[in-house]
Amino acid sequence: MRILFIGGTGIISTACTALAAARGMDVTLLSRGQHEAQLPAGVKTLIADVNDPALLQQMEHESFDVVVDWVAFTPADIERDLKLFRGRTRQFVFISSTSAYQKPQTHYLMTESTPLANPHWDYSRNKIACEERLMQAYREEGFPVTIVRPSLTYGDTQIPLVLNSWEKSYTAVDRMLRGQKMIVPGDGSSLWVVTHNTDFAKGLVGLLGHAQAIGHAFHITSDEVLTWHQLFRIVGAAVGVEPKLVHIPSDFIIACVPEKEGTLIGDKSVSVVFDNSKIKRFVPGYCATTTFAEGVRQSLAWFNSDPSRKQIDHQVNATMDKLISAYEKGMSEAVRSFA
Repeated sequence: MRILFIGGTGIISTACTALAAARGMDVTLLSRGQHEAQLPAGVKTLIADVNDPALLQQMEHESFDVVVDWVAFTPADIERDLKLFRGRTRQFVFISSTSAYQKPQTHYLMTESTPLANPHWDYSRNKIACEERLMQAYREEGFPVTIVRPSLTYGDTQIPLVLNSWEKSYTAVDRMLRGQKMIVPGDGSSLWVVTHNTDFAKGLVGLLGHAQAIGHAFHITSDEVLTWHQLFRIVGAAVGVEPKLVHIPSDFIIACVPEKEGTLIGDKSVSVVFDNSKIKRFVPGYCATTTFAEGVRQSLAWFNSDPSRKQIDHQVNATMDKLISAYEKGMSEAVRSFA
């Protein structure tokens, strides 16, 4: 089976590339070649910019059993993909996001039939628009789309804590080790799901070439549900410290740092639990087996194996310190005013 990954070198897609290759699939990555990556044996790379109009001519005589687009974020990207792959693939997999689900939700349990509506995050609204355009193409012209919605998914290179730096995620560990306070939105009791990339890959690769998945949407997540308190304390336990947690309401954080509205009110500060029964029906045996505690230990081993990986995001540190100072000052003044 010939597979084309548009992208394929990110945190999630790297694990999917590795598993697809391990299962004997003929995998090609379409990439601009700007990110160095150690590819599994047999994986090929097509160096090109997917937005280059010349690619349409280059792909004229190419066809793939499955195309997976990891880097489409806007309806314009989808129009490009429709031009490139109409009649050239049996299945087109669009990587969307569970953040597209209804916010605020009316039920704690998310299924694939949960309405798509997120007024708090442009990223999510664009993903919704992409899904709608692809489903229109499926209904009107039979374009063979399958939609996949990851939630917060990480790998060895990540410590996936809320408000941590994504690019330099060791920042949170460094703060814990130095005894600095960590911000937890709300009271820390909201429920969240974090999925290891190797678990996500089992579901995604199981859908590749699955004819009955055409026209369907799936989310692929772990069934392990933890509070943000537990997530922070699991990371602390892995490095041998008790993290100093400061609870700050999301509204306060957003008032001070407005750009956090999407990732908080539009995503991580609300309780979310996913019903994975649909992916389990289509991919028999799918089961996420990497607990967060084990995944964090693997990530820490990756960082510890090369100290140069332990980069610190000083801007994120400064923002956290400023938020904590402002909140604690406001709290003290409020207590005095009521005394």
